[in-house]
Amino acid sequence: MTEEIRPNLFRIVVPLPDSPLKEINSYVVVSDERNLIIDTGMNRPECKEVLAAGLKEIGVDLNETDFVATHLHADHQGLISTFMTANSKAYMGELDSPTFRGTSNTWSKDGFMENYAHRSGFPADELAASMENHPGFKYSSARTVDYIDLKEGDSFEIGEYKLDVMHTPGHTNGHICLYEANQKLLLSGDHVLGDITPNIASWSDEEDPLNDYLASLEKVKDLDVELCLPGHRSLIHNFRERVEELIEHHHARANEVIEILQQGNKNAYDTAGLMTWSIRANSWDEFPVMQRWFATGEAIAHLRYVEGKGLVSRQQEGDQIVYQAEGGRL
Repeated sequence: MTEEIRPNLFRIVVPLPDSPLKEINSYVVVSDERNLIIDTGMNRPECKEVLAAGLKEIGVDLNETDFVATHLHADHQGLISTFMTANSKAYMGELDSPTFRGTSNTWSKDGFMENYAHRSGFPADELAASMENHPGFKYSSARTVDYIDLKEGDSFEIGEYKLDVMHTPGHTNGHICLYEANQKLLLSGDHVLGDITPNIASWSDEEDPLNDYLASLEKVKDLDVELCLPGHRSLIHNFRERVEELIEHHHARANEVIEILQQGNKNAYDTAGLMTWSIRANSWDEFPVMQRWFATGEAIAHLRYVEGKGLVSRQQEGDQIVYQAEGGRL
């Protein structure tokens, strides 16, 4: 589906096969001089076909087109290298772009995520399947992209639109939103979603992504936004209300984690198995392995958050990180 949301601002709905996300919204701003594509879909034939058809329908000349990825995940940047030309520039938040210039492979079986997942209780046989099937590993860019770093205060001026860059860490460290103050529009990437909640995951002791995410929600909550254009699913017309719902959702999830630990000490994997999820499965054992991966990452993020609040503590049991409740709630 391709639709014109505002004059010269289009949405192309790109399918994400075999993903619970179902689809991604690729936004296109056109003008007589330059065009800008924000997010693209995964590096998969099904995504490429739909995006190419939508761009053709709009009449986009790729030789006059630049690209922005709101963050590093494959469903948002996977096709940038496929569609950009020698005249194109590609942009990404300054804390996400180094991932594509480093020598270490985040998604490899020998990367830090695999190591931390093991320490969090993820079974070894499931780890191998997770690494092999992770969309970030399978469907990322076909070739290296030399991204131009974006930081808070940067902006894009295209036709009648001035899109201001806002650094909104949480979903990823370098996640950005684009705010059009005059048009009262926010292109929110995966920072604010309407029909689903963004996955906030952690695979490190060096970060507290849920704390970052909640601070980023507070940062955007009072913006004058009539229409929010998210990375997935439906457009958002009740922006402030939705932001408040997301804040409350994560507070409730954090308290749920505390209540689980009050029943006994647990690692992150076992904690995730007792949390409430909307996935259609009769039990934790029936979760597809990739959904157990994402759920465990989210459990770690909530455990790190309440640990930072002094509500839980950790201890090392062999090579495993185990958490215990210390009393109290958010």
